[in-house]
Amino acid sequence: MPKKTENLKTADKTGSCCKVVSLISVDERGQMVLPKEFREKAKIQPGDKLALISWEKEGEVCCFTLVKASFLAEGMKELLGSMMKNIFA
Repeated sequence: MPKKTENLKTADKTGSCCKVVSLISVDERGQMVLPKEFREKAKIQPGDKLALISWEKEGEVCCFTLVKASFLAEGMKELLGSMMKNIFA
């Protein structure tokens, strides 16, 4: 069962921030449950695809992020579109 925790926040110059929303457990099958309140706020629906992005430090995964695949695809299109404009400008 997800457990609520203090909201620990960090912010950058743009005002964006991240925070600890809850602690979740991994069961014996490796499954995790995202809390309902978070799924609703993030508009995650059954069947949505999430990309798992990991960071390694000294060969060991230290943290990871889940990104909606649709946002990842949109971001890549914007990035590549900008790069192509700069190349052919």
